[in-house]
Formats: sequence, structure tokens, C-alpha cells
Amino acid sequence: MKFVNRLVLLVPFLTALLWAAPLFAVEPGEMLKNPVLEARARALSRELRCMVCQNESIDDSQAPLAHDLRVLVRQRLKAGDSDTQVVKFLVARYGEFILLKPRLAWHTAALWGLPPATLIIGIVAIAVIVRRRRSLPQAEPANLTAAEEARLADLLRREG
Repeated sequence: MKFVNRLVLLVPFLTALLWAAPLFAVEPGEMLKNPVLEARARALSRELRCMVCQNESIDDSQAPLAHDLRVLVRQRLKAGDSDTQVVKFLVARYGEFILLKPRLAWHTAALWGLPPATLIIGIVAIAVIVRRRRSLPQAEPANLTAAEEARLADLLRREG
């Protein structure tokens, strides 16, 4: 019975542990022998978007195109390209969309500027609404006429 109780506790723990473990798409055959080049390749592939998955880096994606891009990055590094040269090559080939963090430029200004502008506009709008509500005069409760008071008293007596 103790074994069953331990098993009942152990199975969910192991399931959670395996589910939480990060899964990397980089295959052992892709990895470079030189650990310095491999570290550079991994750093670059974390910055590049998978064109199929779109919200994953090529380092995390298991799509065939991501595999091809990881291999291409490693080939360029082995050929002696700098990190900047590899990124420029991929941007020239696939466009700026391949970058997970696009560069700040005139054509990406809206991408960088809209989130803070939206936040500022929201804060200003909330401040204006709060200020207007505070400045409104508070309505006084209406006084009842004698007939309305008698009717109210009659209704309360009937319910009670």
C-alpha cells in the first residue's frame, strides 16, 4: 500500500517535471565541434524568428525551415563571418521579419512607439475621467412630498 501511495505522488511530480523541462530543437548533428562557434550560433539562433512558427526562435522551432536556417547560420560562422555579417545576410535574404527584436528605424518606428504611446494615452484618459467625475456636483437626495411619504409608509406597512 505504501508503494501505491508513493506512486500516486511520484507520477504527477515526474509528469510536471518532464512537462516543464525545456525542449530544444537543435539536433546533435547540427552542433559544431568548436564550443565557441557553437555558443555564437546558439546566441544568434535565439535572436532569429522561425518563418514558419513566427513566434519562436529558430533555436526553439522544430520546423524544417528552422533546421535549414540553423545549419545556414553554422555554415556562415564556420566560413568566418562575424555575428553582424550573419544577421545582415539573413536580413537581406528574408527581410527584417526574421529578427525577433526588430531594429529601431524609420519603418519600425510605429512598432516601437505605439505601445508606450498607447500607455500614455490610456493614463491621460483615466486621469481626465477621474477629474471630471470629481468635479461633477453631487446630487442631493430628492425630498418627498407629503403624499409620496404617506404612500411609502403605506407600502412599508403592507410588506412588514
